[in-house]
Amino acid sequence: MTTSRRFAKLIGPTIVALTMSEAVNLRTMLNNPAPIVLVYLNGTLLFIAGLAIVRDHNRWKGGWPVLVTLVGWLLILGGLIRMFAPVFAQQEAQHATSVYVGLSVGFAAGVFLTFKAYGPDDIKTAMQA
Repeated sequence: MTTSRRFAKLIGPTIVALTMSEAVNLRTMLNNPAPIVLVYLNGTLLFIAGLAIVRDHNRWKGGWPVLVTLVGWLLILGGLIRMFAPVFAQQEAQHATSVYVGLSVGFAAGVFLTFKAYGPDDIKTAMQA
């Protein structure tokens, strides 16, 4: 199994679960904003996850595996923003439209990566099954 598929098996379902849970709970989160410490902690965890992905999967050539690398870099960037500007990150979350757009893009990426990770390797493999 390629490194891209292993990472996609982790990233895809995680992104789907996160984006769906945030979309379902967005109103609750906006009405009860988390303390800045939780935003900072979230940023730390995102940064570590992104760094782990980029460290082992920094590929910029060849098809869909580039998306795995992009997700890693976006996690690093999002984590750094939450770590160094938690008040800004929390204020930006108040704009529901932009949050839903981001969640939709993340959901689509998660579904795509999940399909790539758990779907058939190629058409030959699918026909042999």
